[in-house]
Amino acid sequence: MNITLIIGTVISIGLVIFGIFNGGEIGMFIDPPSLAITVGGTFGVLIAISPLSMLKKLPKLMKIILFPPKYDPQKYIADIVEYAKIARSKGLLALEDSANKCEDPFMKQSLMLIVDANDSSKVRQMLEDSLGFMEERHEEGMNFFSKGGSLGPAFGMLGTLVGLVIMLNDLEGGDLGPAMATALITTFYGSFLANIVFAPMEAALKNAHADEMLCMQIVVEGVMSIASGSNPRLIQEKLEFMLPKGSRTGDSSAE
Repeated sequence: MNITLIIGTVISIGLVIFGIFNGGEIGMFIDPPSLAITVGGTFGVLIAISPLSMLKKLPKLMKIILFPPKYDPQKYIADIVEYAKIARSKGLLALEDSANKCEDPFMKQSLMLIVDANDSSKVRQMLEDSLGFMEERHEEGMNFFSKGGSLGPAFGMLGTLVGLVIMLNDLEGGDLGPAMATALITTFYGSFLANIVFAPMEAALKNAHADEMLCMQIVVEGVMSIASGSNPRLIQEKLEFMLPKGSRTGDSSAE
């Protein structure tokens, strides 16, 4: 589970509620017309501007946000070093059995490409194209929540304008309270949607993308190094340089 997302969201909502009760009450901030304008309008436009294929991905995206996949760069490096040892001692064809046992689809695909003795430059291009397509797919999901973060405040402002119009038309009457509530609370709802709902979700997807992309880049560089016949020790050191300094093991046990 994405613990930091849960903890941060709970803290944010808790402090907002604390601020509400410090001189007010929760009922003052519950206004159905404002909710209809801000929340309903935001999600309505999101549905309108998103293709059906994107909307079908939302359950999967929510699962990634709440339960992000675990990508361990060190594990990928260790596996690649082992494959490099096999290739160095038994030849590239010996990697076929290892590739068939590999659980990571991208790693398996990459190994099979070099086992089939494809041209190295073409293999690299294919793998890099695959990463590019993956990045485009991930950006589609991130952009959905980014658009939501933009639409929330926009509909909050729209609700404010609606409330002001009603208020101005009722200046001579005694019903200004509900109009002012609609005018002000819609802005509150819009900011809440943008900063506490959509922004953390977009950030969670970006973090998951960055973790997966790093591991896939390690696979590309590692597999291409195996194909070129590099020493396993050098492969490990090369791949370690792709990690932040604090994440490097400094282990030079590969032979």
